[in-house]
Amino acid sequence: MNQEKLLALMMDLHQDGARQGPGSETETLRALELTRIDPLAKLQVADIGCGTGASTLVLASKLQNAQITAIDIFPEFLDVLSTRAKVMGYSEKIETLTESMDKLSFADESLDLIWSEGAIYNLGFAQGIECWKPMLKTGGVLAVSEITWLNPLPPEEIRQHWNTEYPEIATASEKIAILEHGGYDLIGYFILPSTNWLDSYYTPVEERIHDFLKRHRGDLEAEELIKMERREMDLYSRFKNWFSYGFYVARKR
Repeated sequence: MNQEKLLALMMDLHQDGARQGPGSETETLRALELTRIDPLAKLQVADIGCGTGASTLVLASKLQNAQITAIDIFPEFLDVLSTRAKVMGYSEKIETLTESMDKLSFADESLDLIWSEGAIYNLGFAQGIECWKPMLKTGGVLAVSEITWLNPLPPEEIRQHWNTEYPEIATASEKIAILEHGGYDLIGYFILPSTNWLDSYYTPVEERIHDFLKRHRGDLEAEELIKMERREMDLYSRFKNWFSYGFYVARKR
């Protein structure tokens, strides 16, 4: 499938969703609590790969004096976020920025907190934490969720799937070692529960598929995308005890 067409179809399928990947407000708050950041402090925050802003809006609600820059490559997602921020009264706290996460325009040592839920895989975990490190102040906090093996010896089918889709998938201990080698000290880590995949993400996606296919009736590429989505759902259903997202919170040395 043409990459440009695939991205356009993915945007269309997901732009009405509260989330564009597994997660929940509960887990965002849990990770924020791990940061030990003073909620009254004046902070510069970047939410990288924010989608339509589920995590951005939670951060805005809890960090009372923060200025948050929400970054995504899809302006359509950012338009949704801007509308939601206006409704919730956060427009003055949230700025949106359409940029690629590997070419961000922040000055060195300018950010107190870098947040990214389910998006760092676009760069790869090791490259992502290295790429974003110069922008983070010494002592600043990085909070990212990343696909993680729950068991180091997964069944062959799911191992082959992830080795094809994202060869950097690894166990939590391996991810933590990458963080520490990259100049970060781990503050805390936890696994996202299955409800974050099913209730928060896959069920809403399934509910949007009928209208999506109706909008793209006869489009073989749209049908192929839905086959890919449903295969992903099936793999999670059968192998959810072997992988999930891990949430990693670390401080820059």
